[in-house]
Amino acid sequence: MLFVYRDVLRQSLDRSVDAIRARQPKRLPTVLTKQEAMRVIGYASGPCELMAKLLYGTGLRLMACLRLRVKDIDFAQHQVVVRDGKSMEDRVTMLLASLVVPLEEHLAGVKRLHTQDLDKAYGSV
Repeated sequence: MLFVYRDVLRQSLDRSVDAIRARQPKRLPTVLTKQEAMRVIGYASGPCELMAKLLYGTGLRLMACLRLRVKDIDFAQHQVVVRDGKSMEDRVTMLLASLVVPLEEHLAGVKRLHTQDLDKAYGSV
């Protein structure tokens, strides 16, 4: 109503109005069922499949998964440290036992690639 009087009719109201803006209702997010999630993960392969399993199995958000570093994974205690998450705080989440071997294999492959790069004098980073 304030908009109509002020901007359309270009009339001022006789009294001041302390209007409260309508709030957006909070909506629950849509979540895939376990079968739907497994079907989506089944379409991925290689590092993308590993990332999808990490997202689903640990509850990581996409950017937290992309920023994940080797030092953030504790294989002995089956934990993943999420640094600077959504609330800009560190948190610890579980690492599924079924992801330990694929992660170790991935890290071994990356280490081999790094060693090959060092042998070819591509740099040490």
